[in-house]
Amino acid sequence: MTTTSRWRALTHHHLFWPVAVLIALLLVNVPFTPDFFSINMTDGHLYGSLVSIVLFGSPLILVAVGMTLVIATGGIDLSVGAVVAITGALTCSYISDQADQNTLSAVFLAMGIGLVAAVVCGLWNGFLVARMGIQPIIATLIIMVAGRGVAQLVTDGQIITVNSEPYKLIGGGYWLTLPFSIFVVAAVVAVTVALTRRTALGLLVESVGGNAEASRLVGIRSTRIKIMVYMFCALCAGIAGLMISSNTSAADGNNAGLWIELDAILAVVIGGTSLLGGRFSLGGTVVGALVIQTLTTTIYTIGVPTQTNLVFKAAVVIVVCLLQSPKFRAKVFGAKGPKGPRRDAAPVEPAPAADAAPKMEVSR
Repeated sequence: MTTTSRWRALTHHHLFWPVAVLIALLLVNVPFTPDFFSINMTDGHLYGSLVSIVLFGSPLILVAVGMTLVIATGGIDLSVGAVVAITGALTCSYISDQADQNTLSAVFLAMGIGLVAAVVCGLWNGFLVARMGIQPIIATLIIMVAGRGVAQLVTDGQIITVNSEPYKLIGGGYWLTLPFSIFVVAAVVAVTVALTRRTALGLLVESVGGNAEASRLVGIRSTRIKIMVYMFCALCAGIAGLMISSNTSAADGNNAGLWIELDAILAVVIGGTSLLGGRFSLGGTVVGALVIQTLTTTIYTIGVPTQTNLVFKAAVVIVVCLLQSPKFRAKVFGAKGPKGPRRDAAPVEPAPAADAAPKMEVSR
């Protein structure tokens, strides 16, 4: 294999452009922050810009991983931001009512209540989509709107603060010199990869997203698969809600997880997963989430005005998506796609052999 062919194969890999953009965004910060790549040890904890990117990007990675499986089935989940708010509100509300907020049993019970509520939201979404046949964008829009109201009812329209060291560990604590949330994200991603790539679950999800009716005809229970992925997506959003409320030691039903569903969808698309469903890439989703978080950090580092940061973010996302498009690369860079038969070409009948016996026509 020549150098040119190796380079061509590398640039055609689905993770090449997301990783290239991630590296470019990291390098952009160096002129503005010379010690951007430095990592220091303070009080037994690692600190630095790279650590902060992973720390603050952990909730987005979790939500994006769950969103990936939903999108792989041909759906979408707009309710994850509301689920984040509901989980944090229920958990912090229960902890704040305890006489001793550092009691482990009370903290675990509070987290259990929040996660169960998140899974129930996912079950409701899956029921509407898979059983009732409602369009996913409409079905999940219900909880997206109503969920914020539920979180506001739980918190009584106030920001609930807690002072619990065990609960603080989830989103703001450290373990083995690293933020504890990194280990939580690593565990969730590892379990998801093991279930979808080491078992038949991933193939079933892709088959449902590729053609749900054909999957049903061959015996795949597409309804059950869809309900399961919506529940898993809500569970990931619930864990992200625990992280966000734990990091701030407070539950804000109005702003917690606000617009995180849009960032999660962008992360999935940047990672190379098609919104039409079918094949998905969990590794690409993780890289896409890091791109979004790095972009947010870069915006504040280079001093982009706050009122224009969303426009700046949208412009970068458009560039990444265009670079991933084979048609765009072919027009701009002259890259040639793989050659193959045209889909609209008529099938060519094979020529009969010279010694083939003549066909006998039967009169009716």
